Amino acid sequence: MSASAKEPRWERRKQDRPQELLAAALELFVERGYAATRLEDVATRAGVSKGTLYLYFDGKESLFKSVVRTNVLPLLDQAEARIEGHAGSSAELLRDLILHWWQSASHSGVVGIAKLMVAESGNFPELARFYHDEVTARGDATVVRVLERGMARGEFRRVDADAMKKVIVAPLIMLMLWEQSLAPCAATPIDPQAYLESMIDLCLNGLKA
Repeated sequence: MSASAKEPRWERRKQDRPQELLAAALELFVERGYAATRLEDVATRAGVSKGTLYLYFDGKESLFKSVVRTNVLPLLDQAEARIEGHAGSSAELLRDLILHWWQSASHSGVVGIAKLMVAESGNFPELARFYHDEVTARGDATVVRVLERGMARGEFRRVDADAMKKVIVAPLIMLMLWEQSLAPCAATPIDPQAYLESMIDLCLNGLKA
């Protein structure tokens, strides 16, 4: 095979490296936590040298932030887009957002990132601030928007949207933590669909005008 024929494969491989590093980092951060994850182990799992990793990321904090931005922020983008494009009732919108979030998060490493942040944010305040600013605040804002939409349309009774959003978000966080920690040792497993349907039913009946 000529050198010119090989070049496109090399270029694609080079372009894939950041994504391969991010995928390896996500796996290791979820498996070991932030503190115990070493950059050399990330590089090894991705099949590159540690020096290659530093071509793309300044260090572990930079790598972790990129993992979060790559895996979590697209889900928030999707949630915001669903709000913008929704023409039905606010109850339908809230239900759709919750179920879609779980479906997307449970098929990625997002649930593991949530557990990591709960476990280690106290030891890494800079990461906690980053996660709050780029993930938690945006996620909370989407729930508030739905609540305010429902109240403005007369579909929901008047509530403190900021307080209510915490009530709605907390069971989702609990489910993510359960899946990553208590589920393997639980005598009775949680059915995520039934759990979420029950939570949504409780919330919507409490919000109903």
